[in-house]
This record gives sequence, C-alpha cells and structure tokens, in this order.
Amino acid sequence: MNQLIPFQFANHIAHGAFVVIDEGVAAMMDHRAYPPSVRELIGQSLAAMPLLATHTRFEGRINLQFQSEQAIKLLVAQVVQAEDAPLSVRSMAKVSKTLAADAADLRYSELLSSGILALMLEPADSNQPSRQAMVPIDGLSLAESLEGYFDQSEQLPTLIRLAATRDRVVGFMLQRLPLEHTKATQDTWEHLAILASTLNADELLNAPPETLMRRLFANENWFFHEPQAIAVTCRCSRVGISLLLLSLGREEVDAIVAEQGKVEVICEFCGKAYVYSRSDAATLFVAEGSEQSQLKH
Repeated sequence: MNQLIPFQFANHIAHGAFVVIDEGVAAMMDHRAYPPSVRELIGQSLAAMPLLATHTRFEGRINLQFQSEQAIKLLVAQVVQAEDAPLSVRSMAKVSKTLAADAADLRYSELLSSGILALMLEPADSNQPSRQAMVPIDGLSLAESLEGYFDQSEQLPTLIRLAATRDRVVGFMLQRLPLEHTKATQDTWEHLAILASTLNADELLNAPPETLMRRLFANENWFFHEPQAIAVTCRCSRVGISLLLLSLGREEVDAIVAEQGKVEVICEFCGKAYVYSRSDAATLFVAEGSEQSQLKH
C-alpha cells in the first residue's frame, strides 16, 4: 500500500514522515531502459516528493527539476496535493545518449553535474503566487541536497533518508520545529538527529515504519498522524496533448504529418502514445478555428 505516514514528537521539538510506495513504481519506469544508477535516482526522487508535501496545507503541485547537458539532461519529479484526494506522484528523466545502458556505479555528483536543481511550488489557486528555490547539488546524494535546501532556505534542520529498488521506493524525514514553539532544547533535537542518523537503506526498505520508530526512538514519546494515500499516476490526457499541438501551430503540425503521415506524442512520464492521423490533426485545428470564430461573434 502506498502511504505517507506523518509522525510527531509529543514535546513538539520535531516532526517527520515515512513514505512507502510499492505499487506502480515499476509500471511507471519500465517503459524506458534507464541505466541502474539513473533509475535509482528517479526512484529516490519519487520517494522524496511526498516528504516535501508533509505537514503543509499547500494545495497544488510541487516540482523538483534538474536540467543539464551532461549525464542526466532532464530530471522531473512531481507531487500534486488536493483536498480529499490521494497525493499524486510521478517522476522521469532524460539521459545523454552517450550514457551506457548498464551504468550502475555513477556517483550522484556525476549524474547531476553542471546543472541546476530547482524546487517549484505552483498553488492550485491561481491568485496565489508561485515560488521557486534553488536546491544546492551538494553532498553524496539527493537526500543530502534536500537537507541542505531545508537548512539554508527554510532554516529547518532536517534529516532525510531515501532508498529505491526496481519496484519499491521508501523515504524518511525528521525535521526540527522552531525552538520557540517547544519547551525542549537544541540538545534534545541533536539527540534525536543522532538516533535517526543510524537508519540505513536496508532497514528502511525492509522494516515497517512502526518497527523503525520503536527501534530508533525507544525512549521518546512520539505518535503517528493519520496516513495519507499516495497514487503513482500520470496525469497525461488526450485533451492535454491536443492543447500542446495547438500551441505548436498548424504549420508545424502539418509539416510533421506531411513527413510522417501522422503525429505521435509519447508521454515522457508513463510512455503512453497519443496518435493523431492526418484527419485527426485537421479536425483539431478546424475545431479551434470554429471556436475562435464563435468567440469573435
């Protein structure tokens, strides 16, 4: 079962969450032959996104995006949070053609080199402004980069652990709350952080959250909040693809049809193919012209 499981300490010094996603991971990534090191990073980014939405009332989309001309040309991970709906997550990457299909031991800094890792918050309410922040590509992992973001941009000391296999991704986050909101001290937080730092990937992948919490914080007073469901799902649709083709313009779409006899658009996230025949493409622009004509009158 895919879940985000938040928790909190009774003294309000810290809160955090576990992410467990074991349904839909392989289906989302198997359509593309990702090298093992890239696939692991995509899985880790998938696990990270619900953690970024933890303990917030934000409704809308959070994007984690990287662009470069090196090993990974593009990495995009998204989570969408809406009231009374599961968290929706998806992730994908485009890699350099020169990257070997069996590249299993590339370091994090080699995968994300000479580029920018950005975090973007896009509220569902169009009256609210979007926000963007740069995430430093520091340390040995995506988890360490996100820890640096929280520490520098949010001033919230945070510990993150991420792990991924072919069909299962998991995550853990522990985050200190503002000291003015608790009677506990910085020493209390540092003690919890030391305990949490012993958590490794194998434990995170193989033990349930409650077992891990009891092992890590046996002498602490903590409690779980209500879990939130997570859906690994793509939000692509024929309507969305049609709007994309309309934005390209009739001249460019007609040129593609003349060359290939059709227009085929493959979703980068899920691999689904959307095919437009010559008549489909023509109908698309005829319908647009008719709608614009009606609007003018």
